Amino acid sequence: MKLEGKRVLLIGLAKTGISTIKFLSSKGAKITVNDIKSKEQVEDILEELAELDVEYILGSHPDKIEGIELVVMSPGVPADIPIVESLRSKGTEVISEIELAYRFSRAPFVGITGTNGKTTTTSLVGEMFKLSKHKTFVVGNIGRPAIEVVDSADESSVLVTELSSFQLESIVDFRPKVSAVLNITPDHLNRHKTMENYIDAKANIFKNQRDGDYTVLNYDCPETRKLSGFCKSKVVFFSRNEKIDCGVYVDSGEIVSEIEGAPNKLACIEDIRIPGAHNLENVLAAVAVALCMGMDESLIVKALKNFEGVEHRLEFVRTVGGVDYVNDSKGTNPDASIKAVEAYDRPLVLIAGGMDKGSEFDEFILSFEGKVKELVLLGETAQKIRKTANEKGFNNCHDVNNMHEAVEKASSLAKKGDIVLLSPACASWDMYPSYEIRGMDFKQEVGKL
Repeated sequence: MKLEGKRVLLIGLAKTGISTIKFLSSKGAKITVNDIKSKEQVEDILEELAELDVEYILGSHPDKIEGIELVVMSPGVPADIPIVESLRSKGTEVISEIELAYRFSRAPFVGITGTNGKTTTTSLVGEMFKLSKHKTFVVGNIGRPAIEVVDSADESSVLVTELSSFQLESIVDFRPKVSAVLNITPDHLNRHKTMENYIDAKANIFKNQRDGDYTVLNYDCPETRKLSGFCKSKVVFFSRNEKIDCGVYVDSGEIVSEIEGAPNKLACIEDIRIPGAHNLENVLAAVAVALCMGMDESLIVKALKNFEGVEHRLEFVRTVGGVDYVNDSKGTNPDASIKAVEAYDRPLVLIAGGMDKGSEFDEFILSFEGKVKELVLLGETAQKIRKTANEKGFNNCHDVNNMHEAVEKASSLAKKGDIVLLSPACASWDMYPSYEIRGMDFKQEVGKL
């Protein structure tokens, strides 16, 4: 793909956008950047990019831009905004940053998506590869944009990539060597509008795969299992509930692989150091991905025995007065927070609430089942969650204005032996720039107790 002299429109000036601008500039593209934020709101970014020859259109999306030959979308920007639809109707190609990175990469991709568990699974796969001979880059939705590393990755490298539905919306040729869909439950419906659109975006991860490629799917998730009928690659399932002919599963407390040949016992589930049934699923998926990439089994087992999880996902913070405080800020949808609640068998004081993504909270409240004794609510969904809780017969709800008040309230409600769990079931963007900053705020407040 030739970029020199090409007129490229980049939409979105967040972290991925910055890396994409630098990459496009290095390839000689003529860059126009559009963002709905004002010049004052992105002043720090403009200073960082001051030496580059870039035209900026800030404060709103324009009605039209003439002469654009390629559009690159940052993941936070919906692909159906009018300016993009207008350019697409004229035959202008619209791609994602991941697609751009793929076209320039010499290294193979491992692509991992799903509603929940992406970061944990991607991180574990990354740890497995780091023990091998491969130069490993863990990139994508996990924090470091793939476009940032493509020039550094050669044929012996591997790009272990966490992919959101936003990133997968605008792919064209992207073809990972191994793809994985961990699970599918309702999420981001405020953007995708319907579950069908959401599932279609997730399924884009394997749409270009062929013979010789692998697709790893969760056998225990009906929506994910159904995707096997659309795969042109070899499908490998993982399951914690059933023995399967081609995949990775649990049998009598042991992780068993049966991808090629006879069943092979790899490790005991007691060796896994991250809590919860959902994390067992993440481990099974990671093992399947690594085996499909031809990794040595001893390295796979070594990595999973040493892996302690990721920050902001069921992360133990500290114990105060016999109460454990756990940071699950990455629980950004109801299903993720249900899994967090299910991971513990002790009384919970739960802190939840945040930006409304169009989710319903009925199943979330029903998951409490006597475990959650008190619910502390903040953010724009507080009243929506409270209403659902009351309708389901749960009335121990407490409204707060910010994280300081949330931690103070939760601390006053918790007794020795309880767990105070931050698992919002919502995105962070009503109060914080990211779930990471929300989690850091929680940890800082816990540190003050």
